[in-house]
Amino acid sequence: MKRLPFFTLLASLGLAACSQPNEPVSSEPEPDSASDMMSSNSMDNEPAPRFYEEVEGEQAMAKVSAWNERTLDKLTADPRFAEFQSEALEIVNATDRIAYGSYSAGYVYNFWQDEKNVRGMLRRTSLNSYKSAEPEWDVLLDIDALNAKESANWVYKGSSCLEPDFTRCMVRLSDGGKDAVEIREWDHEQKAFIGDGFYIPEAKSSTSWLDIDTLIVGTDWGEGSLTESGYARIAKTLKRGQSLEQADVLFEGEMTDVAAGVSRVKTGKDSYVLLGLRSLTFYDRAYYWLNEGEQIQMPLPAKSSPQGVFNGQLVISLQEDWVVSDEQTFASGSLMSFDLEQWKKDRSISNAQVVYQPDERSTVSSMTRSQSRILVSVLENVIGKIYAFDYKDNAWVKTELSIPGTGTVSISSASDETDIIFVNQQTFLQANTQYAVNAVENTSEPIKQSPARFNAEGLVVEQREATSADGTQVPYFIVREEGIELDGTMPTLLYAYGGFQISMTPRYSGIRGKLWLENGGAYVLANIRGGGEFGPSWHQAGLKTNRQVIFDDMAAVAEDLIDNKITSPKKLGIMGGSNGGLLMGVMYNQRPDLFNAVVCQVPLLDMLRYHKLLAGASWVGEYGSPDIAEERAFLESISPVHNVAADKDYPAIFFVTSTKDDRVHPGHARKMAHVVEQYGHEFEYYENIDGGHSAAADLQETAKRVSLEYTFLAQKLMDE
Repeated sequence: MKRLPFFTLLASLGLAACSQPNEPVSSEPEPDSASDMMSSNSMDNEPAPRFYEEVEGEQAMAKVSAWNERTLDKLTADPRFAEFQSEALEIVNATDRIAYGSYSAGYVYNFWQDEKNVRGMLRRTSLNSYKSAEPEWDVLLDIDALNAKESANWVYKGSSCLEPDFTRCMVRLSDGGKDAVEIREWDHEQKAFIGDGFYIPEAKSSTSWLDIDTLIVGTDWGEGSLTESGYARIAKTLKRGQSLEQADVLFEGEMTDVAAGVSRVKTGKDSYVLLGLRSLTFYDRAYYWLNEGEQIQMPLPAKSSPQGVFNGQLVISLQEDWVVSDEQTFASGSLMSFDLEQWKKDRSISNAQVVYQPDERSTVSSMTRSQSRILVSVLENVIGKIYAFDYKDNAWVKTELSIPGTGTVSISSASDETDIIFVNQQTFLQANTQYAVNAVENTSEPIKQSPARFNAEGLVVEQREATSADGTQVPYFIVREEGIELDGTMPTLLYAYGGFQISMTPRYSGIRGKLWLENGGAYVLANIRGGGEFGPSWHQAGLKTNRQVIFDDMAAVAEDLIDNKITSPKKLGIMGGSNGGLLMGVMYNQRPDLFNAVVCQVPLLDMLRYHKLLAGASWVGEYGSPDIAEERAFLESISPVHNVAADKDYPAIFFVTSTKDDRVHPGHARKMAHVVEQYGHEFEYYENIDGGHSAAADLQETAKRVSLEYTFLAQKLMDE
């Protein structure tokens, strides 16, 4: 039910980063038989047969079933698994956890899952009731009941609702957790889907409201309507009562774009503009002002993102320097603005100015707005702050919001119809606290507190730095028992991501604390390059053929832990998912001497075919293209599937993926498991049938998956 500000247009298009676990198969013609596949493999020097790319193919699923059975027999036989699963289930199903909500039109909306509501329910209550210890919830949509009624496997993927009442919504339902969704019109007052309402069949679609009788829709309109990455390239206006075939084209991108679509951007209480977006690559974009048949490209840098309009100023986030004039240059990483109305009149950029300029150790995490302020979340040396900005007398005025304590802060709800926002705060050892913050009066009221899920007594958090191969200082956090002798015997789990400008910040995890920290393990979070912790330059340093610096950063953190006798290779394990799964695969090949266990979740591992599988083509801007000789040579040198050796000593590796993952193809994990098995190296494998890119469709599946992972880690790092 959460409404997305303009900066999340990419996500609203269905376009997603290869993000950590928290598209149709390749359009390339497939061989007709297994023997054809094998001959094709030898031609392309592929180390594993392509039948693993058939998501539910008989041969692929036979191997998956055998691997699953072997791993489940081994790990569930360990007494710790049952204990871990029981503890994890107690945590994920706890009824006293914070019911995070979004506040709109007098109601707080929440989506809730627990032991009884496995797939969850959408519900709402008043703000005053929400602040109480026992809110009185009104259940709107029960997904478990819907599944029973329709004999379906729906997973709720959110909804977008029409302002100002927010009662008429487009609800997104996924079969088993896939990115592809079916979208139906729903009415909160009737608590029912509209019988003859808007309906978009399953696809990677986006919808936004123009008015009660008109939608902007991006979807699979038929042959030729998708980009090479498998996303919509045509946006149309769909009137109530029209079929999809009758919708009128509003905006089009090119086949070679990653995606294209249109967003409705409010400029005032009752006014808006339509902005078209062509995502040329994952990071390069072209924006168009759409006005009564006109389509005018806006003079914005390719690496920039409009964030919204406030008091006539169009606010832009920059991921590259922008020379606006001979007198004005705005730096990469900054927020800036200019007069939108003046640009609409004569196409000139006037009154351009900085909203927020981070330094080399800070970055903008996100921007949204309340009724009277824009709100900017920032990281300053990986510590979170939120600033409120007002625009008056032709200048931006900044105020830091007063939120008690320090740690990771994030805005969980904000609306342009109220100045009350919800802010969440947490640390590695401090459970989540939710505050109701008045963005104008700068007051905060704690309204929800999650109970502690593990015993943090005696634990300490440190922030350290490791020196990478090129001399770059790479920060990392370590959570460990205080006052013990550092002799290299501490079981340590190192987590990292390193891509897509996604920042890794301190977060409270009851499961990690209960299953790992309470049992004597240490936890390390590495802020390696490729992420967004220090702005665009931190991310861009590791793009394409420069990606080795990311892997060097990871190795440097591991070496620093070992050199300081916090742990040793025998006691050090690593974990990462999606892009972080690629990181795990590379570290497995490049530095097996540093680790004794690797947990590789929903990973990219075949870097010579990743661009032909599902959403892979959209990530060429991050990884480079196997179709370009120089980039292919580098990708082949780091591609995990292509670099496993028969005569090398490797740590044990645990592959975790999902059959329903339609973002990162499960074939990546399957191929790597095939190669590792072929060479006789130790591995475990678990492929959940449901779950999508999170590898779990509900809390029970999450509890099972993490219990398997921590049982594996305990066996390798605590027993050996």
